[in-house]
Amino acid sequence: MSAGVDLSSLRTQIDTVDRELLALLNRRAALALEVGEIKRAEGSPVFRPERERQVIEGLQQANTGPLRNDGVAPIWREIMSACRALEQPTRVAYLGPAGTFSEQAALGYFGSSVQRVPCPSIDEVFRASSAGAADFGVVPVENSTEGVVARSLDLLLQSPLAIVGETSLLVRHNLLRLQPSAQGIAAVLAHPQALAQCQGWLSQHLPGVERRPVSSNAEGARLASLDTSLAGIASDRAAAEFGLHVVHAGIQDDAHNRTRFAIVAMPDRQSAPRPSGHDCTSLVVSVPNRPGAVHDMLVPLKTNGVSMTRFESRPARSGQWEYYFYIDIAGHAEDAPVATALGELKQVCAFFRLLGSYPADAAA
Repeated sequence: MSAGVDLSSLRTQIDTVDRELLALLNRRAALALEVGEIKRAEGSPVFRPERERQVIEGLQQANTGPLRNDGVAPIWREIMSACRALEQPTRVAYLGPAGTFSEQAALGYFGSSVQRVPCPSIDEVFRASSAGAADFGVVPVENSTEGVVARSLDLLLQSPLAIVGETSLLVRHNLLRLQPSAQGIAAVLAHPQALAQCQGWLSQHLPGVERRPVSSNAEGARLASLDTSLAGIASDRAAAEFGLHVVHAGIQDDAHNRTRFAIVAMPDRQSAPRPSGHDCTSLVVSVPNRPGAVHDMLVPLKTNGVSMTRFESRPARSGQWEYYFYIDIAGHAEDAPVATALGELKQVCAFFRLLGSYPADAAA
């Protein structure tokens, strides 16, 4: 502390700066309203993920501290969320109820100034987003411990939705209960993925206790809040939502457990993001059932210098041992090397669908 400056004086200075910040934020909001009027006249979408990413990255590059860059992003995401809500409310569907990691991912990506549309299943998130009950859907697609979320991949193939963004979340599972003790637990309730991510801990600390799968971790927490013999595996947010004790924190087997979420929307209501300079392109393909077909599928990527970041297969359910391949590549579909590679790839595929090109998650 500087000599001659007391706490009361510093608080007075902070109050002054806060009022200056509020005035500047209202000035920004007024400009956002003007932008909204222009967008409505042009028929442009309110939410542009690549634009918001560029804003945050520009601020981080200009930041000279002491505010850390990892604090800049959530602050400005909330500012942009509040300003976006003045233009038009954004409806976001996710796997509910309140307190799920899907809700946490949705709020982390869009900010809290959205209309929340919690859904009872991943299928319902896709239905709400495609039918117009929500502008966007947030669905889990991959976990660093348990791999892909198969239902999400199947629905991405079946639905008309496109991927317009992604976000990843560090997932920290907690054992939650009405009582502050693990004694006398008859069953542990959670989403099947969470049960799998905590199976080592459960086997060591609660051997023989029933593991009961439910539609979401938050639903497990809700049920645990109604019965003292039950425990749930869920987030701190769910514990606060349902009035539960955190009996054991961080029970996931992998300390670095992360889940990746896709942001989906109808292409006729949300235009595809423009190249941002750090993008990901997702597609699903199938190839003829002949020797060397998978090799031929990968050749266009190699010859054009395009990096493949994910490759997953799912049964085509045709009864003929055929598969769909889900591929992520680095770059945007409008980037010249990627565009050339995709054009060549189409020629060797029996089925080809571009799921979307979008800004890659900064944490990826």
